[in-house]
This record gives sequence, structure tokens and C-alpha cells, in this order.
Amino acid sequence: MYNSDLPTRSELPTSKQLLRSTLIAAAVATLLLITTVLPAEYGIDPTGIGRYLGLTTMGEIKVVLAEENAKEVEKSAQISVAPVKSDQQATLSVPLINNVSADDAGMEITSELAAQLFPSPLASDQKVVTLTPGEATEIKLGMNKGASVTYEWRVEGGTVNFDTHGDAPDLDYHSYGKGRQVTGDQGVLEAAFDGKHGWFWRNRSANSVTITLTTQGDYQSIQRMM
Repeated sequence: MYNSDLPTRSELPTSKQLLRSTLIAAAVATLLLITTVLPAEYGIDPTGIGRYLGLTTMGEIKVVLAEENAKEVEKSAQISVAPVKSDQQATLSVPLINNVSADDAGMEITSELAAQLFPSPLASDQKVVTLTPGEATEIKLGMNKGASVTYEWRVEGGTVNFDTHGDAPDLDYHSYGKGRQVTGDQGVLEAAFDGKHGWFWRNRSANSVTITLTTQGDYQSIQRMM
């Protein structure tokens, strides 16, 4: 069997060459960390390149969603849920229906039947927030899958970047739409799943701006997250 010849001492890289290669690799890794990894994962953009590439906004949203999910996990650990008698068979106490009690009518009022007899009224709210230059905020609605909300929001004093999205414990992020340097938006938001759905805004103008959000539809809660 033929073994290849070992390299001579003159063919081996010198200590100076090895040190130079190591420094170049470290510089490239540091450059990638600063320009891509930090903006895309943590919203930190010391050079401004991440925002030019569209990575910083993605990182900022990830940070906000991670904080929100951590709060939800903490809340869930503190809440104990009482057991239900059986699926959709929890009997409700209804005094009278058309002057006839449930017992007189021989009826068992289940949660499903109660929802048909007493539909929940549509919720309606108006929220006003003011953002200084560079400041961000987020407003979320608690919605069930298939529920819809008619919304409109307007900006006074400048423009904002926005991201309309939803999230849930088993789904980190679901986008409904986004935009840059806009003065408002309106439409119908239909929940793709049970969870929180709403709007993230950041003021990228040089002046403070005021955002007025009006909502009406089928949602259980409205909350400013940050």
C-alpha cells in the first residue's frame, strides 16, 4: 500500500499565516453577527444595515411576541380551570323563556342552546395612543377562530410602520398584512385561530404621532400589550 508523502516543514502554514486566517474568520463572524443575526433575532441594529435589509423589523416583532408569550405562560400557570360536567352539556340556570321556565318546558339548556337563545352583543371600542419618534406599541383583541372585527385606525402628525398579525401559545406568528410609512388602514379582520389578534405600530417619523383605533365585532377583550 502506498502512503502519501508527509508535507515538508516549508509546505506547512506558518504561525503568522494561521493567526491571519483566524483573525479574518473572527472578523467575518463578527460582521455577520452585527449586520444580520442581531437585527433579525433581537431587533438590535447598531449599523443600520439590518433595517435596510428588512431584518430589524422582523427582530423587533420576534422580541415583542416572545415577551407576550412568556406573560401568557405565566398567567396560564396561575389559573386553575374548573372541570366541566361533559362537552357542551353544562346545564345553565335560565329563569324564564317567554314566561315559561326551563323545568316547565322539559328543556335542558346546554351552552350551545344558550348561545343561540342569548347571542352575545358585538363589542365596540376606541383606543387612542401617542407615540414619540421611534416608539412602538401593540393592541390585541382576544378572538375565537372565525370571529370577525371591523376596524379602522388613523394617524395624526406623521406616519407609522405597522404589522397586523395574530398569535397563540401553539403558533408564534400569523401575518394578516403590514405596511411602511402609512397614515391609516381599515377593513375586516377574521381570526384564523383562537388567540390574540391585532396591530403593531412603530413611529418612524421625526415627530410624535397619535393613533386612533376603532373596533366593532366579535371579540372578548382588547388590551394594549406595550
